[in-house]
Amino acid sequence: VPAVHTLRELGKALVPAAYQRSARDRILHYFQRYRRAVIAGDELGVVSGISEYARRIRELRVQFGWPILSGETARQMVESEDAESDPEPWGPDLPRDLLLGMRPDEYILIGDQDRDAAHRWNTANAIRREQLPVRDRLLAFLRENVGQPVTGEELRYVAKGASEWGRRTRELR
Repeated sequence: VPAVHTLRELGKALVPAAYQRSARDRILHYFQRYRRAVIAGDELGVVSGISEYARRIRELRVQFGWPILSGETARQMVESEDAESDPEPWGPDLPRDLLLGMRPDEYILIGDQDRDAAHRWNTANAIRREQLPVRDRLLAFLRENVGQPVTGEELRYVAKGASEWGRRTRELR
């Protein structure tokens, strides 16, 4: 037990004192410092100093609008891209092979904060609970967000994790 506490304190020390107020602040600072770099969940666990680091990542993504992708979502997003679409949709410094090679417990921050994300999440949560086929839930979510960019993570959430959410999105497009 003392070794675990010592390791947590060591992880907290990796972040400047101004960001040590909470685990969420430490994780966000670390993501911003290593933007567009794949970070292992264990590494984030050490930096956060808590065992519930995944919950803090979800809070950053859902409640605060930070575009943090898990390895699973990144892989699904890349696999669902059309062949004729942009070959490197996230830029040359973030190639498809990197995203495809991510493990499910790895994360990456791909952009800046989206302040409308909390509203979209509430909408997504309401639609997700409806007893509709995946395609209809995705369509309802897209209709609620006409003219606004939505993330693959949001579409995946609305689809309740169904593996064919990318295919259904392409069908709607």
